[in-house]
Amino acid sequence: METGEKGVKFDVQKIREQFPILNREVNGKQLVYFDNAATTQKPQRVIDAVKNYYEFENANVHRGIHYLSELATDKYEDSRVKVQKFLNAKESSEIVFTRGTTEGINLLSVSLCRDDFFKEGDEIIISNMEHHSNIVPWQLIAKRTGIKLKVVPITDAGELDFDAYKNLFSSKTKFVSLVHVSNTLGTINPVKEAIKIAHENDVPVLIDGAQATAHFPLDVQDLDCDFYVFSGHKTFGPTGIGALYGKKEFLEKLPPYQGGGEMIRDVTFEKTTYEGTPLKFEAGTPNIAGSIALGEALDFLSGLDREEVETHENELLKYATQKISEIKKVRIIGTAPNKSAVISFVVDGIHHYDIGTMMDTYGIALRTGHHCTQPIMARYGVTGTARASFALYNTKEEIDNFIDALNKIIKMFS
Repeated sequence: METGEKGVKFDVQKIREQFPILNREVNGKQLVYFDNAATTQKPQRVIDAVKNYYEFENANVHRGIHYLSELATDKYEDSRVKVQKFLNAKESSEIVFTRGTTEGINLLSVSLCRDDFFKEGDEIIISNMEHHSNIVPWQLIAKRTGIKLKVVPITDAGELDFDAYKNLFSSKTKFVSLVHVSNTLGTINPVKEAIKIAHENDVPVLIDGAQATAHFPLDVQDLDCDFYVFSGHKTFGPTGIGALYGKKEFLEKLPPYQGGGEMIRDVTFEKTTYEGTPLKFEAGTPNIAGSIALGEALDFLSGLDREEVETHENELLKYATQKISEIKKVRIIGTAPNKSAVISFVVDGIHHYDIGTMMDTYGIALRTGHHCTQPIMARYGVTGTARASFALYNTKEEIDNFIDALNKIIKMFS
């Protein structure tokens, strides 16, 4: 591969060679994996990183003075630096390892609540396109504190209604939590503008980046978000690992999320003092192998020309959208002009589960259901959709196979 200033020149076939699962067959057919919004596949180097840790480096971190413990600690903290650089945070202490996006949001909501940040009558702004992980944690806090959720409506195309968003702010608005990219609609929200508006009202902002990190470069300093969360397994890394970015001035003020080992400085029966940020948020033995492998996944991504990756995925989205739009009985849910590589659709007269089941017989992996976004389904008057979501290793040939299978399924049900 040629190497340029921005990384290794993108070559989809050479990329595919790095993902062993793409070579397998399902139901006698070559696997076509279009469920990347749920979880991405892993390159061999990420799989090897997990294996290597347990074979040659297994020890607890931050607690031992022996060789293996120091080696594991160094690699664990090196991965924290990799996350920092990947997000362009100011320093590594602004990165807290979590189990993923869901835990990151729960960590923040609970810690804010313990800090008495919220008072009865305060308001939090979220949107109609949020994943359940960015709805339910705030509902739990609302039940405990008496705060209220204000919801930004979305247009028929699947975009945030920005006029409505601006009008939701009041003297009671205390926090904003918005998704960067919708896992169902594919909409890429103008979060930088949304953050600017919130800050003009002296309101901090959390951005759910679960669907963004794998698809385009991120810069939390440029966005000026106060918090950002993402999951490793949606970014070519392992499951059970992710990160919360928080501006240092916020993280230093917040109390711990959980108590136990690792996060303490001194413990007596009368009083406990805590470690500084980020360790005070990482109670217990962490997912060491997952953290190290996450760093490897981010190295994989950072080693590519991210603009070429984005161009490739946009071409897949455009190609698939055109092909699906030519099928009369199919309706796409989410038609915003600025989208990530996700297509949710319904087919007249065919249940979405039947589409997913039949697609599987052709070796094609789709997601069906409400995608943990039931408010979106209610907004569009459907119970669920079939969803094809693409990643950097997918091809137009795979889309052709998918379209051919979809036409056969529709004909069979007709």
